[in-house]
Amino acid sequence: MKITDIELRMLRVPLKTPFKTALRTVDTVEDIVVLVRTDTGHTGHGEAPATAVITGDTHGSIAEAIERFIKPRLIGQEIANLNRICGLIQGALERNTSAKAAVEIAVYDLWAQLYDAPLYKMLGGGDPVITTDITISVDHIDKMVADSISAVERGFDSLKIKVGKDIGLDIERVKAIHAAVEGRALLRLDANQGWTPKQAVYAMHALEDAGVLLELLEQPVKAADIEGLKYVTERVHTPVMADESVFGPDQVFDLIQRRAADIINIKLMKTGGLSNAIRIADIASIYGVQCMIGCMIESAISVAAAVHLAVAKADAISKVDLDGPSLGQFNPVEGGVIFNESEISITEAPGLGIRQIRGLEPLAR
Repeated sequence: MKITDIELRMLRVPLKTPFKTALRTVDTVEDIVVLVRTDTGHTGHGEAPATAVITGDTHGSIAEAIERFIKPRLIGQEIANLNRICGLIQGALERNTSAKAAVEIAVYDLWAQLYDAPLYKMLGGGDPVITTDITISVDHIDKMVADSISAVERGFDSLKIKVGKDIGLDIERVKAIHAAVEGRALLRLDANQGWTPKQAVYAMHALEDAGVLLELLEQPVKAADIEGLKYVTERVHTPVMADESVFGPDQVFDLIQRRAADIINIKLMKTGGLSNAIRIADIASIYGVQCMIGCMIESAISVAAAVHLAVAKADAISKVDLDGPSLGQFNPVEGGVIFNESEISITEAPGLGIRQIRGLEPLAR
């Protein structure tokens, strides 16, 4: 099975409600879809969102990276040579992790199709059913409380609460949500780099002293402020998770050795795809550090790859934040992973199991 072509398309899926964090507001999934064609007629599917405020990638940079730098290296490559192909992708250019991720996902899809097995089995197997949390966007307190209650009533037992825009109001937001759902859902707090180290410690002490139990605090400080992250981790009881501070395996080693965080958030768009995500999970497992698997504003294409990884690396990945497909007004993907509110399950179809993607558009140039 040889790669003969790589095509790019655009996918747009309106969200049910705007996705609001301390960094941005998004109302539509607008992702580049990668279709890797082969001489056997098989197609591998990948996807990349433009998350400029986190990865630095835009639609234009993703398309340029794939068309000019990655695609020429891959034409004619044998899918069976997976490690070689991943090396070619990662070495094609610096950074551009979303572009690399989209192509790697499609290649892994084809690799599993080559052996007629679902991807999670090729990665080591596992229980093909996992449970995700759902995001509660930062908003007025009444709206966040209502959204939280609605999520619990729909079966979600873990809520990821977005804060980081107003320290005093953030504390009141979390207290109100805790009071509304106490005992019915775990609360995960995500500040998206919105606090200073001292603000984070102040907020967490206020919440902890008020009896608010949180499962974790995610990325309270700026991505580059590892000392600030360590400052918070050492001074609060709630486990601290690094997200934007950790993209690749080297950063994971550094963060673990400095004891700057308790948990690592793995996202394929940060790691540049599955190969580095697997390395991070293995490193974390060796050191006994927990991981979360997360996503950006993505559809069921790339999130499916994250699901397969989470199942296969369940020893390291103990927390799941793969609610992207649940946030959209519809699922454009037919086949593969089944997203049913909080429950996500994998079929036994080869690769990612994707049969068709509805609504793909030509990529504007």
